Amino acid sequence: MKFLVVTNAPTLKEDHSYQAYTPYVREMDIWSANVSEFRIISPTQYNQKLLKSSFKKQPTVTSIPSLNFSNVLSALLSVFYLPIIVFRLFKAMLWADHIHLRCPGNIGLIGCFVQLFFPKKLKTAKYAGNWAPNAKQPLSYRLQKTILSSTKWTKKMTVLVYGDWPNQTKNIKSFFTATYNDQDRLVPVIRDYTKALEFVFVGSLVTGKRPLLAIQIVAQLLSLGFKCNLQVFGDGVLKPKLQHYIDDKQLRKHIVLHGNKTSETVKTALQSAHFIILASKSEGWPKALAEAMFFGVIPIATSISCVPNMLDYGNRGMLIAPNVEDAVSKIVLALGANQALVTMSKLASGWSQRYTLNVFESEIKKLLKV
Repeated sequence: MKFLVVTNAPTLKEDHSYQAYTPYVREMDIWSANVSEFRIISPTQYNQKLLKSSFKKQPTVTSIPSLNFSNVLSALLSVFYLPIIVFRLFKAMLWADHIHLRCPGNIGLIGCFVQLFFPKKLKTAKYAGNWAPNAKQPLSYRLQKTILSSTKWTKKMTVLVYGDWPNQTKNIKSFFTATYNDQDRLVPVIRDYTKALEFVFVGSLVTGKRPLLAIQIVAQLLSLGFKCNLQVFGDGVLKPKLQHYIDDKQLRKHIVLHGNKTSETVKTALQSAHFIILASKSEGWPKALAEAMFFGVIPIATSISCVPNMLDYGNRGMLIAPNVEDAVSKIVLALGANQALVTMSKLASGWSQRYTLNVFESEIKKLLKV
């Protein structure tokens, strides 16, 4: 099978091999293991720091320019590049037996239009953003959702989305992302929530993830007399600001910014943590929550995208408003019932352990018809 991936994610050549963002590479390794020929059409330049890995099965890569409409010059260049991108997409889709779109994104949007000319080809689209029908999103995102969900215009397409949503067309399939294998399933350690509490934050240190809020929540709990610590795993532009805040509030003893660490290091931390805080502004499928829940860590998260569904509307974790007062009041209230938290932890792990890489690979094979 000739398998084509259309994506905004840059594919970078380094040390004689193609590399890309690590979580994306891990997923594509599963897709590509089940096909004979693997091609990616994407930008091939990126001028920012990126956590990357090499593809196990090296793809053939067709390079296209990035699109950027943030200023007048970039917009003019993007308009100039548009015919080149459309031509290369059309040529690549003509080659493919299976077309796989990665959305949302500018390249994904163009791919949505070009795939309309190939109604007889098998297609999948991974919509990694918020699929909630009432979500406030840019016009380009809404347009991609409209095209992908239209069974009148988009043929032989399965659209993989996060969460269960009402009134969807028949080509929309609720899906998931996995990190751990069946053999990683363990009976989670029963935590004691009456003693010192271990909190974790896993994610990029950027405004959208609200890492400062996680720090402020733990700082407030400390000020109320609770014994607790916070380990922050991840890197980003906010790191200097966060470190300054920690130093200014004299929190170094309790809050540590570890930066990017290996998956094994994070896994070890999750196996003993009590809570994970992720008060994001927007999410698709927050892998950090699913990974933590796998080991019985109770999530504390904002009610966005499919998160309420993941947390069973409060039975498998705590849904908070994005402010310190609401979060702390809910945490303090929950800490008054140790056994209820033990039950919540068990429910969280029981749900997350249903979604392993083994199950993920089985579902991918069904989508590829292999």
